[in-house]
Amino acid sequence: MPGSRLAAYKDALRTVSARTGAPLPSLILSFGVLHELTAVVPLVGIFYGARTLGVGERVISAIITDDSTSHSDNSSYISYARQTMKSWVEEGDNWASRVGRRYGVFGYEKRKAGDSGDFSPVQETKPISGDIANAILAYGLTKALLPVRLGVSLYFSPAFSRGVIEPVRKFIMIPFRKRS
Repeated sequence: MPGSRLAAYKDALRTVSARTGAPLPSLILSFGVLHELTAVVPLVGIFYGARTLGVGERVISAIITDDSTSHSDNSSYISYARQTMKSWVEEGDNWASRVGRRYGVFGYEKRKAGDSGDFSPVQETKPISGDIANAILAYGLTKALLPVRLGVSLYFSPAFSRGVIEPVRKFIMIPFRKRS
């Protein structure tokens, strides 16, 4: 039974490859490249946009402040959304701390070579502010854009494969071809 499922997937993938005119490995690679680009570009853009507009601190403080009086209905959707955003802030805080200490950005000092560093959450030592808040906001919004990023990556994968990945692959393969 598992073999028949695998065969069905293989047939579906071959069909997609034939329909798009791009080899399957190239399609997979182009999806991966586009998926990463659709993560990095918004991350950088949102970070600098939040920094320019000065909104990072306000948005993050609004998310982490537990003000239950402002939400009179406390519906389950609002509660779920608030919890999700708070978890993204925590993840973003940990991410900003790791990246900040590794590269010396977001107001962190660059850790010395061989130093594992302390990656405790920033909230325990000081309030979230400045570039740290902007980085956390950029991380959370990029995470929220995941469904859009996946759709864009899927949609543009065939064209990116034919226009970028395949020409690069063919150029790289030139020295390895047998001369007749």
